[in-house]
Amino acid sequence: MKRTLTVMAVMALVLLLAACGSNNGNTGNAVETNAAANGGSSAGGDKGSVGISMPTKSSERWVGDGANMKKEFEALGYTVDLQYAEDVIENQVAQIENMITKGVKVLVVASIDGESLTDVLQKAADQNIKVIAYDRLIKNTENVSYYATFDNFKVGVLQASYIEDKLGLKDGKGPFNIELFAGSPDDNNAYFFFDGAMSVLQPYIDSGKLVVKSKQTSMEQVATLRWDGATAQSRMDNLLSANYADANVDAVLSPYDGISIGIISSLKGVGYGSADKPMPVITGQDAELASIKSIIAGEQTSTIFKDTRELAKVAVNMAESVLQGKEAEVNDTETYDNGVKVVPSYLLEPVSVDKENYKEVVVDSGYYTEDELK
Repeated sequence: MKRTLTVMAVMALVLLLAACGSNNGNTGNAVETNAAANGGSSAGGDKGSVGISMPTKSSERWVGDGANMKKEFEALGYTVDLQYAEDVIENQVAQIENMITKGVKVLVVASIDGESLTDVLQKAADQNIKVIAYDRLIKNTENVSYYATFDNFKVGVLQASYIEDKLGLKDGKGPFNIELFAGSPDDNNAYFFFDGAMSVLQPYIDSGKLVVKSKQTSMEQVATLRWDGATAQSRMDNLLSANYADANVDAVLSPYDGISIGIISSLKGVGYGSADKPMPVITGQDAELASIKSIIAGEQTSTIFKDTRELAKVAVNMAESVLQGKEAEVNDTETYDNGVKVVPSYLLEPVSVDKENYKEVVVDSGYYTEDELK
């Protein structure tokens, strides 16, 4: 009897241990499944979280930027808190504060207003959270480690050089009527774009080969708050009614595709785009889908392509470097003074795109498909 009871006790113990092992295995699988569902890596592989603060979803390029960075960070084993502030400064500050409270390890910030983040980034520094400025320089703070962007002065040069080429200004042709638009005055990049463009256009304005009939030529006069297309359309309406009742505009310097679309709407409203009144040369930037379609249709003339897939990789590499206590790769240590420090930067090359080369630049590279452009 004693022998029988002993055997039964051993068997019960074996069954109990097997059940525990089975339950532990199921729990482990559940942890891995939940981690994968939340966008992080599986149990034991999570490197922590990063915060990405984007300005708005109203521009498709910012949606793409956020998605590209999220994908790159997750591939490295980070979880990602991606937020869009819809161009409301207070929203962006609150979202960044929330990311700090959650304990993100690094912040990547494309600012709405480059001068509005000094206090919140001090809070990040107090928690030893490093900051990467993304495409827009963050000003008036020492608490920004690196800046990932494009050669913004060159963007303006490319836009103006396109106008120069299409109007034949180098060959002495002219005079031509031109109107100027610039980006948002609270975005540091807007000044680089405008200054780059004017480095090409100003000599022709001075010589009379380009005529700005509105006489609006300063950044203060031509800036477009928040890069808003409706604001640009309204200003173009006013320019046309006040200055072009008996003349045509031959070119429009536009710094961004959303502004270009607004300008085109204004022009079409007074008959441009017909055989008797052809569209002027109209520049742009960001190669947004609507503008590439507009270029194909013969309305907008050109845009500047900035491959944000590559910019995302640069920003992620910078973040990974600071998290590892290493110096990030940069190629500019002189240009971007934020008022407190010169921020080490990596500048990518912009590319001019028009009807002649859009397939090579944005389709062959996989940025858009042919079907998307139909």
